Amino acid sequence: MVSGYKISTNKSDLDFNVIHSFISNTYWAKGIPAETMQKAIDYAMCFGVFTDRNEQVGFARVITDTATFAYLSDVFILDAHRGKGLSKWLMEEIVAHPDLQNLRRFVLVTKDAHGLYEQFGFGAISHPDDYMEKWEPNVYQSK
Repeated sequence: MVSGYKISTNKSDLDFNVIHSFISNTYWAKGIPAETMQKAIDYAMCFGVFTDRNEQVGFARVITDTATFAYLSDVFILDAHRGKGLSKWLMEEIVAHPDLQNLRRFVLVTKDAHGLYEQFGFGAISHPDDYMEKWEPNVYQSK
Protein backbone atom coordinates (compact mmCIF):
# COMPACT_ATOMS: atom_id res chain seq x y z
CA MET A 1 0.00 0.00 0.00
CA VAL A 2 1.18 3.51 -0.78
CA SER A 3 -0.29 6.35 1.26
CA GLY A 4 -2.50 8.69 -0.78
CA TYR A 5 -3.15 6.12 -3.52
CA LYS A 6 -5.47 3.20 -4.25
CA ILE A 7 -5.67 0.40 -6.79
CA SER A 8 -8.95 -0.67 -8.36
CA THR A 9 -9.92 -3.49 -10.72
CA ASN A 10 -13.29 -1.87 -11.39
CA LYS A 11 -13.33 -0.86 -15.06
CA SER A 12 -15.87 1.89 -14.38
CA ASP A 13 -13.18 3.69 -12.35
CA LEU A 14 -10.78 3.86 -15.30
CA ASP A 15 -10.06 7.16 -17.04
CA PHE A 16 -9.84 6.10 -20.66
CA ASN A 17 -8.35 9.43 -21.77
CA VAL A 18 -5.39 9.06 -19.38
CA ILE A 19 -4.83 5.45 -20.47
CA HIS A 20 -5.08 6.07 -24.20
CA SER A 21 -3.00 9.24 -24.05
CA PHE A 22 -0.16 7.39 -22.34
CA ILE A 23 -0.31 4.08 -24.22
CA SER A 24 -0.62 5.70 -27.65
CA ASN A 25 2.76 7.36 -27.06
CA THR A 26 4.69 4.28 -25.90
CA TYR A 27 7.29 2.31 -27.80
CA TRP A 28 5.05 -0.76 -27.71
CA ALA A 29 1.75 0.74 -28.96
CA LYS A 30 2.62 4.05 -30.63
CA GLY A 31 -0.44 5.42 -32.40
CA ILE A 32 -2.90 2.79 -31.15
CA PRO A 33 -6.39 3.91 -32.18
CA ALA A 34 -8.82 4.74 -29.37
CA GLU A 35 -11.25 2.06 -30.56
CA THR A 36 -8.52 -0.59 -30.40
CA MET A 37 -7.44 0.50 -26.91
CA GLN A 38 -11.04 0.40 -25.70
CA LYS A 39 -11.50 -3.11 -27.08
CA ALA A 40 -8.26 -4.19 -25.37
CA ILE A 41 -9.58 -2.87 -22.05
CA ASP A 42 -13.00 -4.45 -22.56
CA TYR A 43 -11.53 -7.93 -22.97
CA ALA A 44 -8.89 -7.85 -20.24
CA MET A 45 -8.53 -7.73 -16.48
CA CYS A 46 -7.49 -4.16 -15.68
CA PHE A 47 -5.79 -2.56 -12.70
CA GLY A 48 -5.94 1.21 -12.24
CA VAL A 49 -3.78 3.23 -9.87
CA PHE A 50 -5.46 6.34 -8.51
CA THR A 51 -4.73 9.18 -6.13
CA ASP A 52 -7.05 9.51 -3.16
CA ARG A 53 -8.79 12.21 -5.27
CA ASN A 54 -9.59 9.54 -7.92
CA GLU A 55 -7.11 10.85 -10.50
CA GLN A 56 -5.72 7.97 -12.53
CA VAL A 57 -1.92 7.82 -12.42
CA GLY A 58 -1.21 4.23 -13.45
CA PHE A 59 -2.54 1.20 -15.23
CA ALA A 60 -1.90 -2.44 -16.11
CA ARG A 61 -3.79 -4.92 -18.22
CA VAL A 62 -3.77 -8.72 -17.93
CA ILE A 63 -5.08 -10.85 -20.78
CA THR A 64 -6.02 -14.17 -19.21
CA ASP A 65 -8.27 -17.20 -19.15
CA THR A 66 -7.86 -17.15 -15.32
CA ALA A 67 -7.05 -20.87 -15.35
CA THR A 68 -3.82 -21.60 -17.22
CA PHE A 69 -2.37 -18.50 -18.90
CA ALA A 70 -1.91 -14.75 -18.46
CA TYR A 71 -0.12 -12.01 -20.38
CA LEU A 72 0.75 -8.78 -18.57
CA SER A 73 0.63 -5.69 -20.76
CA ASP A 74 0.41 -1.90 -20.84
CA VAL A 75 1.92 -1.30 -17.40
CA PHE A 76 2.63 2.34 -16.58
CA ILE A 77 2.84 4.95 -13.85
CA LEU A 78 2.67 8.59 -14.95
CA ASP A 79 6.02 10.39 -14.66
CA ALA A 80 4.89 12.76 -11.89
CA HIS A 81 4.04 9.79 -9.64
CA ARG A 82 7.12 7.63 -10.22
CA GLY A 83 9.63 6.94 -7.48
CA LYS A 84 6.97 6.36 -4.82
CA GLY A 85 6.79 2.56 -5.02
CA LEU A 86 3.59 2.53 -7.08
CA SER A 87 4.83 0.13 -9.78
CA LYS A 88 6.01 -2.34 -7.15
CA TRP A 89 2.71 -2.08 -5.28
CA LEU A 90 0.81 -2.51 -8.56
CA MET A 91 2.77 -5.67 -9.31
CA GLU A 92 2.13 -6.98 -5.78
CA GLU A 93 -1.61 -6.55 -6.36
CA ILE A 94 -1.48 -8.20 -9.78
CA VAL A 95 0.45 -11.30 -8.74
CA ALA A 96 -1.69 -11.69 -5.59
CA HIS A 97 -5.03 -11.36 -7.41
CA PRO A 98 -7.18 -14.47 -6.76
CA ASP A 99 -7.96 -14.94 -10.47
CA LEU A 100 -4.25 -15.06 -11.33
CA GLN A 101 -3.20 -17.91 -9.05
CA ASN A 102 -1.93 -21.35 -10.08
CA LEU A 103 -1.44 -20.39 -13.72
CA ARG A 104 0.81 -22.62 -15.78
CA ARG A 105 2.28 -19.64 -17.63
CA PHE A 106 2.31 -15.88 -16.90
CA VAL A 107 4.28 -13.86 -19.47
CA LEU A 108 5.17 -10.30 -20.37
CA VAL A 109 7.40 -8.39 -22.77
CA THR A 110 9.55 -5.44 -21.70
CA LYS A 111 12.52 -3.49 -23.03
CA ASP A 112 13.39 -1.64 -19.85
CA ALA A 113 11.77 -2.90 -16.64
CA HIS A 114 13.39 -6.30 -16.10
CA GLY A 115 14.46 -5.39 -12.55
CA LEU A 116 10.89 -4.69 -11.49
CA TYR A 117 9.43 -7.87 -12.92
CA GLU A 118 12.25 -10.10 -11.68
CA GLN A 119 11.20 -9.18 -8.12
CA PHE A 120 7.93 -11.00 -8.82
CA GLY A 121 9.35 -14.20 -10.27
CA PHE A 122 9.46 -13.26 -13.95
CA GLY A 123 12.59 -14.17 -15.90
CA ALA A 124 13.89 -14.96 -19.33
CA ILE A 125 11.87 -17.50 -21.31
CA SER A 126 13.18 -20.94 -20.36
CA HIS A 127 12.52 -22.52 -23.76
CA PRO A 128 12.64 -19.70 -26.32
CA ASP A 129 12.85 -22.16 -29.22
CA ASP A 130 9.30 -23.29 -28.37
CA TYR A 131 7.84 -19.80 -28.89
CA MET A 132 6.55 -18.47 -32.15
CA GLU A 133 4.97 -15.15 -32.92
CA LYS A 134 3.27 -13.22 -35.64
CA TRP A 135 4.68 -9.76 -35.05
CA GLU A 136 3.40 -6.64 -36.75
CA PRO A 137 5.31 -3.79 -35.05
CA ASN A 138 3.83 -1.03 -37.20
CA VAL A 139 0.20 -2.16 -37.14
CA TYR A 140 -0.96 1.17 -35.61
CA GLN A 141 1.08 3.39 -37.92
CA SER A 142 -0.53 5.13 -40.88
CA LYS A 143 0.09 3.40 -44.14
